[in-house]
Amino acid sequence: MPETGAMTATVPSEGATLAPQTSLDAGGLPPASGAPRRGSYWITTFGCQMNKADSERMAGILEAMGYIAGSDEHSADLVLYNTCTIRDNAEQKVYSYLGRQAQRKRDNPHLTLVVAGCVAQQEGEALLRRVPELDLVMGPQHANRLEALLSQVESGQQVVATGEHHILEDITTARRDSTVCAWVNVIYGCNERCTYCVVPAVRGREQSRLPAAIRLEMEGLAAQGIREITLLGQNIDAYGRDLPGITPEGRRAHTLTDLLQHVHDIKGLERIRFATSHPRYFTERLIDACADLPKVCEHFHIPFQSGDDDVLRAMARGYTVDRYRRIIERIRRRMPEASISADVIVAFPGETDAQYRRTLDLIEEIGFDLVNTAAYSPRPNTPAATWPDQLEEAVKVARLQELNVLVERIARQRSARYLDRIEAVLVEAVNPKDGSQLMGRTRTNRLTFFPAQRADGSVITPGELVAVRIEQVRAFSLSGSLA
Repeated sequence: MPETGAMTATVPSEGATLAPQTSLDAGGLPPASGAPRRGSYWITTFGCQMNKADSERMAGILEAMGYIAGSDEHSADLVLYNTCTIRDNAEQKVYSYLGRQAQRKRDNPHLTLVVAGCVAQQEGEALLRRVPELDLVMGPQHANRLEALLSQVESGQQVVATGEHHILEDITTARRDSTVCAWVNVIYGCNERCTYCVVPAVRGREQSRLPAAIRLEMEGLAAQGIREITLLGQNIDAYGRDLPGITPEGRRAHTLTDLLQHVHDIKGLERIRFATSHPRYFTERLIDACADLPKVCEHFHIPFQSGDDDVLRAMARGYTVDRYRRIIERIRRRMPEASISADVIVAFPGETDAQYRRTLDLIEEIGFDLVNTAAYSPRPNTPAATWPDQLEEAVKVARLQELNVLVERIARQRSARYLDRIEAVLVEAVNPKDGSQLMGRTRTNRLTFFPAQRADGSVITPGELVAVRIEQVRAFSLSGSLA
């Protein structure tokens, strides 16, 4: 989950739709008993996994209310944009989408137009002044209140819901976008104060869910056939520090390590992942637990943001480059095959060429499997946005281009280790570009393509674990044959 605005990234993740052809075809929820049919809906999701998880919850709420998933956003009766403000270009794209929908609304007053997520939280009533056709503006803390807020809209109100709100448990309504893999939020919000990041302002303070509630949700997903679950948090290593309790050894009673141990034995669950980690809170105890728990995958996403200590200090990240190195060394000592991904920002205010070169050196030294790259862009209401030493756009573009070339080269080198190996791949879906292939991921999170049929003609189905001999390696994906 990249933590800042970006001009581009090594892996595009700005926009994703959540609206299958029909709710039944996609495994969507039928209308709740007695719920009137209200027409079709369409959700477009921008940004990180947290937003995607929120969209799944809101889709479930809409289907329980009687809405049916629409075929496209230009014919749906309710259109919802779940927005991201971390990247400036994603935010601007939202306004472009809204312009087209505002015209639809003028022609069709019965259209319900909703903006949710981080742009909604940041802009609030200003969004209504800019796009008066909007019916509902709601921040991410209000996602599970969608039904109540839409009831206000149906009574004729134009609603803005951006106030501080405690996120209540709501684990029954999500309409999952996959039948194999699922997201599970374990902690909402963020208490960090990185000088470039708008997340704490738009997602609120940390709120950890209780371990029993998380396990109950995961058990329900496993019973439905979900084989892999990714535990989510904006700063997942902070999990539990707002929950009461101290162990006899004098440490917090609830940590991410304890949570992994608590949910590891869930029947039917094959794999567990978690994201996003913060180097300040990443512990040796967590690394040891990941090495010892067979279901926890050997993949870690740990943003480092810069390879220079002075830049990290200006970012208020709270760790040094040496601290980051020690984390990676410990992971690779316990799990030599583990993959490491990260986020990095270049052209931060005041960053010198020498400081930028240290970032390149660190990427070369560590050998990341994937790095989400971003050139700094000022975000509203963040300290760094007001600093006088902003770098020119040409410098940002040049540094980002050079960085992306390096990231792809290192990723290709890391992929080479898979050649001729047999990897266990969890089958997720049909390759959308080639119907004769399926796709899934290794435990180390490498996307892998392989034939959809075995040699005897039998068809492989999503959710199966298959052995794939890797025959082609690329920077960010693999291909092979069934072993």
